[in-house]
This record gives sequence, structure tokens and C-alpha cells, in this order.
Amino acid sequence: MKRIWISQVILIPLLLYALNPSNPYVYYIILRWTCFLAFLYLTIRALGIGKLSWSIVLVVMAIIYNPVIKIFASREIWNIINLGTIVIAIASIFALKYDK
Repeated sequence: MKRIWISQVILIPLLLYALNPSNPYVYYIILRWTCFLAFLYLTIRALGIGKLSWSIVLVVMAIIYNPVIKIFASREIWNIINLGTIVIAIASIFALKYDK
């Protein structure tokens, strides 16, 4: 079975490192773009293999991390969002598998 996991393996360490309070602001700009593009890619892949519910979850994640219309929140809220995103990324590794 093929698994779609490369995007998640890239995102998870980036999201963990985002919990470091001394990161420069440019790191979070790069993180937004990376998460946005990765979740868009994963949404397309989920639709391609017929996982509609996962495509909805993933497109919501892309919206949260979109770099154009930013969601402003405190660092504490973003830490919770980032941890939740890590959980979703890990779960999607197992959920987005080809059934062939």
C-alpha cells in the first residue's frame, strides 16, 4: 500500500519547532506558507482517493494557515493550534492511504 506521508513528515518537525518562543517572525511566515501548500496538496490527494471527510478537514487546515488572510491569535492559542495540527498530520498519514 502506498501512503501519502512526505508532506506530513516535513510539517511535523516544523510545527514542533514553532513551539519555541524565540523563533523570529519570518519563521512563522515560512511555516504558514509551508502548511498552507502542504494542506492544499493533501486535500487534492484526499479527494483523488475518495476521502471526502479528510479533504474537508485538510482544507480547513489550509484555511487556518493561509498566508493571505491571516488569523491573528496569541502565542498560546497558536501553540494549541500547532499541537492539534500535529495530531491531524499524524492521523492523516494513516487515513490517506491508497486502497489498491
